[in-house]
Amino acid sequence: MKTESAPPTTAPAPPRGRFALYLDLIRWNRPAGWLLLLWPTLGALWFAAGGWPGWHLLVVFALGTFLMRSAGCCVNDVADRDFDRHVKRTAQRPVTSGAMSVKEALGLGVVLALAAFGLVLTTNRTTVLWSFAALAITLIYPFAKRFVSVPQAVLGIAFSFGIPMAFAAVQSTVPVFAAWLLAGNLFWVLAYDTEYAMVDRDDDLKIGMKTSAITFGRFDVAAVMASYAIFLAVWTWAGASSSLGTLFYAGIAAAAVQALWHWRLIRERTREGCFKAFRLNHWLGFTVFAGVVAGYAVR
Repeated sequence: MKTESAPPTTAPAPPRGRFALYLDLIRWNRPAGWLLLLWPTLGALWFAAGGWPGWHLLVVFALGTFLMRSAGCCVNDVADRDFDRHVKRTAQRPVTSGAMSVKEALGLGVVLALAAFGLVLTTNRTTVLWSFAALAITLIYPFAKRFVSVPQAVLGIAFSFGIPMAFAAVQSTVPVFAAWLLAGNLFWVLAYDTEYAMVDRDDDLKIGMKTSAITFGRFDVAAVMASYAIFLAVWTWAGASSSLGTLFYAGIAAAAVQALWHWRLIRERTREGCFKAFRLNHWLGFTVFAGVVAGYAVR
């Protein structure tokens, strides 16, 4: 006669299992998130350098963007663990599900942030100083969703901090031009993260989370499209003032077409359409960046 098998133990996962959890925590299989940070950062790097910035800074900012976004995911998941369990899309994240402890997730975040800081140390003093402000806003954002009606604006600042750092690394100063680029990029973040918030609006209403999708209400789609328009207008001005030519404007036009396509995806406010629009936004950012690169290449 067979006896019942013993219940599974709660022993730590084997090394390979832990590594898989780490990859899940930093969204390794969803690269769209760090690409959304990468394209405006690299675009600013090209503007700051007046073209090709050199391999050193390209590697520093590309790898640094990935590391800091990954560190941000660690902090965000710890901060949101009690909220995420009530949202179907996020309930199985490692910290929320209990597969990883808060201490372990924060430890990984610290390691990643220190690695990014090591890259910053290869630049200059001005960039190092700006990196502390970037870290501060990264730590603040996860908690903004509890107090700020449009936390996506805070995220917009966090996701745009690579812009002033790029100018600091190239020019050892941050001109007003960089502030305009940051402001324009903030509106792009507001556009795509509002699309993201529209996916979870019903769940967020139940748990009392503050988001732009809830704050904007029936004007959410209009706010997204206005934000796209402001972003493209500011970056078009930046390219024009830098004497970039036809290829740059072609990139802006292609990005505008994508924004109109996103309107078709979100206008009915379906979860699937809004999430698809958010997920594909990195192509819109890449198109603008490609226009900047091409504009400098033929200028």
